[in-house]
Amino acid sequence: MHFESRGQGPLLLLVHGWAMHGGIFAPLVEALAGSFRVLSVDLPGHGLSRASTLPLQVERLADALADLLVAHEPAPGAAPAWVAGWSLGGLIALALAARHPQRVRGLVMLAASPRFVAASDWSMGMDPAVFAAFGAELDRDFAGTLDRFLMLEAQGSIPLRETLRFLRDAVHERGGPTPEALHAGLDLLHSADLRPLLPSLAVPSLWLAGRRDRLVGPGAMQAAAALAPKSRLQVFEHAGHAPFLTEPVAVAAAITAFAAEAPP
Repeated sequence: MHFESRGQGPLLLLVHGWAMHGGIFAPLVEALAGSFRVLSVDLPGHGLSRASTLPLQVERLADALADLLVAHEPAPGAAPAWVAGWSLGGLIALALAARHPQRVRGLVMLAASPRFVAASDWSMGMDPAVFAAFGAELDRDFAGTLDRFLMLEAQGSIPLRETLRFLRDAVHERGGPTPEALHAGLDLLHSADLRPLLPSLAVPSLWLAGRRDRLVGPGAMQAAAALAPKSRLQVFEHAGHAPFLTEPVAVAAAITAFAAEAPP
């Protein structure tokens, strides 16, 4: 997988969401680079990892990212890394923290939930019928469906137009995701349910939600955070699904404070 590194300090891995790439984090990386060495990856089929043959599966990606962290330890025996995942990337980050706790010092869930689609025991996810229709539309109108998803991500954000423009520019900045990767990502979002991992999560977790998020609301994040020990929720009142775009300095400050408060 392609990755980029910037900054100095403890290692922090950023994992992007559906249809995007690591470059979406540029404003956040700018705000974090003074406190962390930030690694931002392009998941398989996305950005500069378009040619990667690694399956877009939670466990496989978690293991691959654990190997990436090992390869970039500043020295043998160095402190474990911090891991942050946005939206779909949150599922991968959570799996990484659960499967490789020796590699992860703390987990940050950015507008991310352990289950994206609603179920009989999880009313706070996306309606399954709406989600299925969205996937079916992807084959009929690839560009239009992708743009509608970007609009959902931007809704509720202040400023709305600037956020939507940034998302639209970013999605094609590195060539755009492959159709296969988009379908695989939708399958992952539809089927993944990582709630069982939360009660035994060994690392502290910070859950950062946008009050106006139309995809992963703060209620879902609050319910999920309550399942994990050593967890804390913070809500950004004027943010939608991408608080790190509209409030990058505030999000960076929350992550930095979380890292500073964690036990050595």
